[in-house]
Amino acid sequence: MKKTKFVVTRTAAELAKALGLTPADGAEIALRSELNSKIVKIVQRKHLTHAQVAGLARTSRTRVTAILNRNTQDISTDLLLRVLYALGYTAKITFQKAA
Repeated sequence: MKKTKFVVTRTAAELAKALGLTPADGAEIALRSELNSKIVKIVQRKHLTHAQVAGLARTSRTRVTAILNRNTQDISTDLLLRVLYALGYTAKITFQKAA
Protein backbone atom coordinates (compact mmCIF):
# COMPACT_ATOMS: atom_id res chain seq x y z
CA MET A 1 0.00 0.00 0.00
CA LYS A 2 1.35 3.42 -0.97
CA LYS A 3 1.88 5.88 1.86
CA THR A 4 0.16 9.24 1.63
CA LYS A 5 2.38 12.29 1.95
CA PHE A 6 0.77 15.13 3.89
CA VAL A 7 1.70 18.72 3.14
CA VAL A 8 0.92 21.56 5.53
CA THR A 9 0.52 25.06 4.10
CA ARG A 10 0.00 28.27 6.01
CA THR A 11 -0.69 30.80 3.27
CA ALA A 12 -2.60 30.93 0.02
CA ALA A 13 0.70 31.24 -1.85
CA GLU A 14 2.02 28.06 -0.21
CA LEU A 15 -1.24 26.28 -1.00
CA ALA A 16 -1.09 27.32 -4.65
CA LYS A 17 2.51 26.11 -4.91
CA ALA A 18 1.66 22.78 -3.26
CA LEU A 19 -1.20 22.29 -5.71
CA GLY A 20 0.94 23.25 -8.69
CA LEU A 21 -0.99 26.44 -9.33
CA THR A 22 0.37 29.78 -10.45
CA PRO A 23 1.20 32.64 -8.07
CA ALA A 24 -1.76 34.50 -9.60
CA ASP A 25 -4.03 31.64 -8.55
CA GLY A 26 -2.61 31.96 -5.04
CA ALA A 27 -3.41 35.68 -5.01
CA GLU A 28 -6.97 34.93 -6.11
CA ILE A 29 -7.37 32.32 -3.39
CA ALA A 30 -6.16 34.83 -0.80
CA LEU A 31 -8.50 37.59 -2.00
CA ARG A 32 -11.55 35.35 -2.15
CA SER A 33 -10.75 33.89 1.27
CA GLU A 34 -10.52 37.36 2.82
CA LEU A 35 -13.82 38.41 1.22
CA ASN A 36 -15.50 35.24 2.42
CA SER A 37 -14.20 35.61 5.99
CA LYS A 38 -15.36 39.23 6.18
CA ILE A 39 -18.85 38.31 4.95
CA VAL A 40 -19.16 35.50 7.51
CA LYS A 41 -18.07 37.82 10.35
CA ILE A 42 -20.48 40.59 9.35
CA VAL A 43 -23.45 38.23 9.04
CA GLN A 44 -22.69 36.71 12.45
CA ARG A 45 -22.25 40.14 14.05
CA LYS A 46 -25.52 41.43 12.58
CA HIS A 47 -27.39 38.20 13.44
CA LEU A 48 -28.82 37.99 9.91
CA THR A 49 -30.47 34.92 8.43
CA HIS A 50 -29.39 33.48 5.12
CA ALA A 51 -32.70 34.63 3.62
CA GLN A 52 -32.16 38.19 4.86
CA VAL A 53 -28.68 38.35 3.33
CA ALA A 54 -30.01 36.88 0.08
CA GLY A 55 -32.70 39.55 -0.08
CA LEU A 56 -30.23 42.35 0.53
CA ALA A 57 -27.81 41.05 -2.10
CA ARG A 58 -30.53 40.06 -4.58
CA THR A 59 -29.30 36.48 -4.87
CA SER A 60 -30.59 33.08 -3.82
CA ARG A 61 -30.54 31.77 -0.27
CA THR A 62 -28.73 28.69 -1.59
CA ARG A 63 -25.83 30.82 -2.81
CA VAL A 64 -25.68 32.73 0.48
CA THR A 65 -25.65 29.43 2.37
CA ALA A 66 -22.72 28.28 0.23
CA ILE A 67 -20.82 31.49 0.99
CA LEU A 68 -21.49 31.28 4.73
CA ASN A 69 -20.40 27.61 4.71
CA ARG A 70 -17.22 28.67 2.87
CA ASN A 71 -18.15 26.56 -0.13
CA THR A 72 -17.41 29.19 -2.78
CA GLN A 73 -16.09 27.04 -5.61
CA ASP A 74 -19.07 27.96 -7.82
CA ILE A 75 -19.47 31.50 -6.45
CA SER A 76 -17.98 34.39 -8.43
CA THR A 77 -15.80 37.06 -6.89
CA ASP A 78 -18.33 39.58 -8.22
CA LEU A 79 -21.05 37.99 -6.11
CA LEU A 80 -18.84 38.01 -3.02
CA LEU A 81 -18.27 41.74 -3.56
CA ARG A 82 -22.00 42.33 -4.12
CA VAL A 83 -22.90 40.54 -0.88
CA LEU A 84 -20.26 42.52 1.01
CA TYR A 85 -21.65 45.78 -0.40
CA ALA A 86 -25.23 44.76 0.40
CA LEU A 87 -24.12 44.27 4.01
CA GLY A 88 -22.93 47.89 4.09
CA TYR A 89 -19.23 47.40 3.42
CA THR A 90 -16.86 47.96 0.52
CA ALA A 91 -13.56 46.32 -0.29
CA LYS A 92 -10.40 48.36 -0.63
CA ILE A 93 -7.86 46.65 -2.83
CA THR A 94 -4.24 47.74 -2.81
CA PHE A 95 -1.63 47.01 -5.42
CA GLN A 96 2.00 46.13 -4.94
CA LYS A 97 4.71 44.59 -7.06
CA ALA A 98 4.75 40.81 -6.82
CA ALA A 99 7.74 39.33 -5.04
